[in-house]
Amino acid sequence: MTAQEDPTHWGTSRRLRGRRLAGFVEIVDAVLVGQDKVNVLDVGGTTAYWLDLEPVWHGRPITFTLVNLQPEPIADPRFRSLVADCRNLDQFADNAFDVVHSNSVIEHVGRWGDMRRMAHEVRRLAPRYFVQTPNFWFPIEPHFRTPFFHWLPEPLRIALVRWRSCGAFPRAETIDDAQRFIEDSILIDAPRLAALFPEARIERERVLGLTKSLVAIR
Repeated sequence: MTAQEDPTHWGTSRRLRGRRLAGFVEIVDAVLVGQDKVNVLDVGGTTAYWLDLEPVWHGRPITFTLVNLQPEPIADPRFRSLVADCRNLDQFADNAFDVVHSNSVIEHVGRWGDMRRMAHEVRRLAPRYFVQTPNFWFPIEPHFRTPFFHWLPEPLRIALVRWRSCGAFPRAETIDDAQRFIEDSILIDAPRLAALFPEARIERERVLGLTKSLVAIR
């Protein structure tokens, strides 16, 4: 990696993503020792994410299959878009891909049973994976961008989002909207991530000494 490509020269948010992706690139490089290209399944991924971070993985022969509930616009032959539910990808055989990647998705798929179904598909579809999720014990909730929000009792969270906008969410006009907003993401901690991915090592991404994100790597 050249100095120009070094993610430490980027903005803070992009720098964190670039540092995180370096671990994924290590997996890709390990695959390339034994074959000519790498077939990646990205659960919840976008072309914008990968092209923004291309300096980190530039020059590697990677093809990306992006799985989302809505079609992803594609203008690059290295990418293809698949509309599917990541909790059930039975259109693919076991180990159909070399690596599965997922960034900040598993906290959005639903309750524990939904997370288990996604994790099962990730583990089934490739011998290697890289799954990141925000840490429950980091004091700032990343979606509502409010300190301690996710630690508050649910009725208080509902009252808060009905009172004002929070992060990515506008002020909830109804109880139904408020409930939908707070159920949009369910953060988990390291023991629960390890239970979902028992053969993985769990890495911690730290900010100011606190664990901001967790990554399950196999």
